[in-house]
Order: sequence, then structure tokens, then C-alpha cells
Amino acid sequence: MKTQKKTLFQRDSGPGVPEAIPQILHKMSSQLEIEEMETLWIFPPLINRRREWGLIAVSCYTGSTPRRLYTARYSAYREGVNVSLDVQISEEGKAPVDSLARVMAGVVKRSPIDLGSPKTYMIDGISEKFHTLLTELEAELMEVIEL
Repeated sequence: MKTQKKTLFQRDSGPGVPEAIPQILHKMSSQLEIEEMETLWIFPPLINRRREWGLIAVSCYTGSTPRRLYTARYSAYREGVNVSLDVQISEEGKAPVDSLARVMAGVVKRSPIDLGSPKTYMIDGISEKFHTLLTELEAELMEVIEL
């Protein structure tokens, strides 16, 4: 018997805090070396009006086959022009490279709520790729604000 996952909020239940993800990525890059980042997974945030909760995962090179896995769990709240952002960046452990996609799929599968599949971004330790991603995310943010 297949169980139905509950959805906490409708996907269109408000604007959320679109600038939260670029700010979190900046924070992650100040704590982790961009040159060590291999892959980023950005899960769709849960949004309720001007509040947002989310998860970002990153695998980092270790000099050997297993990758270190870090997560950034966050909550964000917008009040007027002010944004409140609470981020916890944690090292989750090591995993073989070929199992990371299954690990991310498992996060979605095991969650009691409908997280949705993450978007995957290959950084490959290349600073320009990371900064291009930030630029693209910030451009999407500007599109949201201009609407």
C-alpha cells in the first residue's frame, strides 16, 4: 500500500523569501572552500506567505573517492524590507560518489512531507561555475521582484 505524503503548503502560497538561497550559498562559500565543492542540490523550499524553509546539500572533494556531505537547513522570514535568516550548516558524513544521487533521492522518499526533487548543480571545484550559479539565481530573484 502506497502512503500519500502530505503537503504542508501549496507551492503558490506566497512569495516566500527568494533571496534566501543566494544568501545561504554565499554563507556556505565562506565556510566551505568553493574549490572543494563538487555538486550542489537545492531542494524546493516550503513557502507560507513570507516565510520559507529549505534544505541545500553539497558534496565536497576529500582527496579520495568518498565525498564529504554538508547540509544547510534554513528558515527565512521577510517583514517589510527586512529579512531574517537562520541557517545551520552541518557536516553529515562521507559517502561514495556513486551513491550521492541515491542519497538525495532517499531524502525525498523518506521525508514525511512532499519535498519535491532537488535541482542539481555541478560545481566541480570551479569557482566560476559557483559564481555563475549565484548570478543566475540572483537574476531569477530580480525577475520575481519585477513582476
